[in-house]
Amino acid sequence: MKDVTEWGLSAAAQPGVSYADTRVVAQRSRALTTKNGKVGSVSEAESTGVNVRVIADGAWGFAASADLSRGAVEATAARAIEIARASAQVKREDVRLAPEKPVVAEWATPYKIDPFSVSVEQQIDLLLKIDAELRSVAGITLAETNLNCNREEQWFASSEGSKIHQTKLSTGAGYAAYAFAGNEIQKRSYPNSYGGQWQNKGYELIEEWKLVENARRIAQEAVALHSAEQCPEGKFDIILDSAQLGLQIHESVGHPIELDRVLGMEANFAGTSFLTLDKLRKLRYGSDLVNVVADARQEHGPGLGTFGFDDEGVPAQCTPIITNGLFTGYLSSRETAHTIGANRSGGTLRAESWNRLPMIRMTNISLLPGEKPLSLEQLIASTDHAILMQTNRSWSIDDKRYNFQFGCEIGWEIKNGKRVRMLKNPSYSGITTEFWNSLDAICSREEWILWGTPNCGKGQPQQVMGTGHGAAPSRFRGIKVGSAYRGS
Repeated sequence: MKDVTEWGLSAAAQPGVSYADTRVVAQRSRALTTKNGKVGSVSEAESTGVNVRVIADGAWGFAASADLSRGAVEATAARAIEIARASAQVKREDVRLAPEKPVVAEWATPYKIDPFSVSVEQQIDLLLKIDAELRSVAGITLAETNLNCNREEQWFASSEGSKIHQTKLSTGAGYAAYAFAGNEIQKRSYPNSYGGQWQNKGYELIEEWKLVENARRIAQEAVALHSAEQCPEGKFDIILDSAQLGLQIHESVGHPIELDRVLGMEANFAGTSFLTLDKLRKLRYGSDLVNVVADARQEHGPGLGTFGFDDEGVPAQCTPIITNGLFTGYLSSRETAHTIGANRSGGTLRAESWNRLPMIRMTNISLLPGEKPLSLEQLIASTDHAILMQTNRSWSIDDKRYNFQFGCEIGWEIKNGKRVRMLKNPSYSGITTEFWNSLDAICSREEWILWGTPNCGKGQPQQVMGTGHGAAPSRFRGIKVGSAYRGS
């Protein structure tokens, strides 16, 4: 594969070409599902290809091919140069790349059990056991499970001298129990909604979450929700569990800090951003307790946004995004770094596959845990009246990422430091900066979980990528509650 990258670089070394890089990417995936005691789907896929990215006459060109023969790779490079020169005819200004030292490196995801070493039959058997546990609870009308394994191997080389080989491995699994009664459907998911929990780990992730052991409890909660009271409407203090807070971070912090959105270079799916350049280091994004980082380093954890190097060869970094409530950073690339006065890329350029152009993507966007020891139960005990909300059910946010509404699967009313009743259809809404400024308590490291979001869409053609979001349960004061799902 190293020969393939060299062929691409050699073919791209033409007059007027100031920069070139090549990526060879080999991907393998497995996806399994069950539904109501039967296998829903079993799929295995593999894909390998090469791309060449160049700057010629001050503009980008990109081309890709599934054919790794020398002639095809050279033709791909020629096509990228042709596209760049055509783009140069309509450019506003020359592309400027922030400097980056060339790197020669090997990097791989640490893991204990290769998920592809576990047979499909064993994995299906696990899912059917979970399914049986879910459906053993009277009142469950639909049980769904899923398990996914992914491996990506990449060889990167640039005209500046970088030569990087990376292997990334990820595993994900989850399930949902649905209870239909009257004209209402209630749902409970585990370990999280939207596919469960995903991390850059091996099959040990599946064992860590005790999927079978928790299934009956999750199903019982889905049925019990039908007898629960409707979540009240009004202004309340709320406590969000770490899974729900992870999605809140994704939508109201992660997307608006993507610098290509801020600059108007990208607006598909998630729109643009309210975080215009004049707000950097000036906007009070949240309370003093709010510290958010974009951290792709392995030491942050095995998130879906963890890697050794991004797709233009920049090493993984930790960028402070919100520091003691102050907005301090964006997600940037070599091309966009100069727009915020940075002398280096933040290392966030990634592509879904070999046939997609890398773009700015979230890494692990995480809310750091509180410094003082505080468990969820201690947080509840210190709360007079609030609503605890768990597991996302629905979300909506405007195309500037400013006004939002989230619905959750289950809620609990807290009075005088105790959970007094289950609530169905809880929801809350607000304005991004007002919401984060209302945060007044964060649980400590023991409650902090690095959640995986495997299905973040961006770009056209669409690219679906994995991101990570670390969070511990947190309390927010005076939030508008209860308008998303009204009782009949």
